Amino acid sequence: MQRYYTRACNFYYGNQSKILVSKKKAIPLHQIKEISFDHIEIITRKSKKKISINQIKYLPNDLKKKVNLDLKKIKTKKKNFSNLEFKKVPNILGVLNLTPDSFSDGGKFNTKQRGISHAFKLYNDGADLIDVGGESTRPGSKTVNKEDEWKRINEILKSIVKKIPISLDTRKSDIMKNGIKLGVKLINDVSGLSFDTETIDVLKKNKVPFVIQHTLGTPENMQKNPKYNNELLDIYDFFEEKIKLLRSKGIKHNNIILDPGIGFGKKLKHNMNLIRSVSIFHSLGFPILVGNSRKRFIRDISKKNDSFTRIGGTISSSLYLMTQGVQILRIHDVNEVMQAIKVFKEITNK
Repeated sequence: MQRYYTRACNFYYGNQSKILVSKKKAIPLHQIKEISFDHIEIITRKSKKKISINQIKYLPNDLKKKVNLDLKKIKTKKKNFSNLEFKKVPNILGVLNLTPDSFSDGGKFNTKQRGISHAFKLYNDGADLIDVGGESTRPGSKTVNKEDEWKRINEILKSIVKKIPISLDTRKSDIMKNGIKLGVKLINDVSGLSFDTETIDVLKKNKVPFVIQHTLGTPENMQKNPKYNNELLDIYDFFEEKIKLLRSKGIKHNNIILDPGIGFGKKLKHNMNLIRSVSIFHSLGFPILVGNSRKRFIRDISKKNDSFTRIGGTISSSLYLMTQGVQILRIHDVNEVMQAIKVFKEITNK
């Protein structure tokens, strides 16, 4: 049986969006009038077809029913959690790597004073959550044992977790348990909850919000010629199956975020297709997080114009993702991205 997927497309942003929504010529994303769309793309493993929202009523009955169910998820208002406000797009997840070897800032903030100082800077610059991690998951990195990982983050986490909202970037259930006891507001597991067999039980017991990220393979081998039948639909199916698994294990809450995992087992063409068509994931009904900051795709595209920080590529991709309704961006350079977002919103809201 042929499987159909619905992608909202042809987005409008700012004042133009509000005008079209008021005239009922565009559908607001998650009831946010500032972001709307007037076309959908109906996708199968063999075809793509764009139609206007006015043409949906002419579809065959079974397909029309499927599309309308997807549209209901796309239109439904998102409930806030973990200091994230989903009427405000995007929320910013500030990156605090307390590691000696992360791909762009390893060793910069892994002392207590520098780590605490940078956490507050990210928060004061506009981050809604600070994502604290003690294990690098860059391409080629090896697993850090849980004792070393906890040692890297323990003191800094204790110093900031009651003062600013914290997300914990870890694949290990024992680290999660320790962080949850301290009061972290979100668990961000790059392995898609697959690295540690105890993870799902920990999340269920504590009813804590979490991120499901897609990664093909492990950090050690994920960039060794990753292959997909169709990266967009394969990852969509991955999320759908993971949600079914979580429901079967007794996790009933909807405080779940989906991250397609840019750079985690993806070549440039995979990353670009995921970013370009990221709005397909809205039809799963959960907030979307994208980690576009300083990623290798920026270097691959910019070539001789690449810089160590890659702020330009981060900003341009962030603005595009924002106009596609992505609710959360994971960002290193919070001040610069927030500046770009504020200017863009001012221009488009007049």
